[in-house]
Formats: sequence, structure tokens, C-alpha cells
Amino acid sequence: MRLRNVKGSRETIANSTFTIDNPEDYKGKFKELFGNDNPIQIEVGMGKGRFITDLATLNPDINYIGIEKYSSVLVRAIEKRELLDINNLFFIRMDAEDLEKVFEKGEVDKIYLNFSDPWPKDRHAKRRLTSRQFFGRYDTILKQGGIVEFKTDNTDLFNFSLEEIPFSAFKVTHYTYDLHNDETMNQGNIMTEYEEKFSSMGNPIHKLIAERKN
Repeated sequence: MRLRNVKGSRETIANSTFTIDNPEDYKGKFKELFGNDNPIQIEVGMGKGRFITDLATLNPDINYIGIEKYSSVLVRAIEKRELLDINNLFFIRMDAEDLEKVFEKGEVDKIYLNFSDPWPKDRHAKRRLTSRQFFGRYDTILKQGGIVEFKTDNTDLFNFSLEEIPFSAFKVTHYTYDLHNDETMNQGNIMTEYEEKFSSMGNPIHKLIAERKN
């Protein structure tokens, strides 16, 4: 997917009070940044930020960190954040491969993955955010019993994810190929921009929940 460059996006990100510069300096200390001991949840590849800003607004007793590597979309999330009167949401511009450099072992309670890049070529499988390699990173930063929630409309990627997770320290506890028609799993569902777009086109949304076993 080719992303349109947004003029001045890097400067906006650098100057925003809602982005964390040098996030490695906060490793193991994010609760000090938020000023409380509330759980920390992160979204990896948050895009324009609709999902995580809605989550943060609805759940003031949870701390959220949105992670995005593309400046051109992160700047849109900052624009949304500037309109909110909340204190439980920050952003980091970084590559997901560096999660272990930024978060301490067991520091994160939950990880959200929404409509991640499918990296369709087989040689790029390890780059998929639901590969066993990435679940190895999640295993490091999640607490015992920590959760990964993943949504996509890409059936091939979803099947790949279900096959990969058993090779990790996680187990799939729930999954569906048609989220919006699954009364149990759709309860309290918050839609992303892509979810709204694809579901309006008639594409069923797939979702799985994976729990860290130890």
C-alpha cells in the first residue's frame, strides 16, 4: 500500500505533547509517565487512531499507547487526540520489531492488532504481526495471562495466524470468521476505519483472541 506523504507530518509528531520521544528511556517506567498504576494496553499499527482514541475515551482507568511507524497516518491520530479531554493516551512512532527495546518484560496487559499489513508473499511471512516471530516479542512484553486481540478481513492472513499461534507461548481462546454476526464476540466491539469500510462492502470481519499461557 502506497501512503501519501503529509507535508510537515514529522515536525508535527516531534512537537506534539502526545507523542513519546526516545521511548526506550521509559522502558519499565511507563506508569510513571501516566502517573498511575493502571493497566497498560497498546495497539500495534494503529493507523489514523480511531480505534485507540475511542478505547481511551471509553476506559479512563486504562492507559493506552498507540504505535505506528508511518508519519503520514500517525499525524492524523494526533489530530484526533488534540480534540479529546483525556490523559490516558500517548503515541509512539516506531517499528513493531523494536517492541522489546521499549517495553519491559511483563509491562503490557493487552495488545491490539487491527487490519495489519498481510505481507502476502511467503518470503515475508515473518514480517506479519501475527507470525510466530512477533508472538515471541509479545511473549516478552505481556504479563502472565496477557491478551492479544486481532481483527482482519483477510482470510488468508487470518488462517495463517491461527496456524502460527500454536508455535508460540499463546493459545487461541476464541475466534470467529464473521465478527459482526457473532453475538458474543461482537459485544462491545469498537470499529476501526478499515473495519467500517470493509464491512460496508460486505466483507466479513474475522477476529481472534489469544492468551499468553505462562
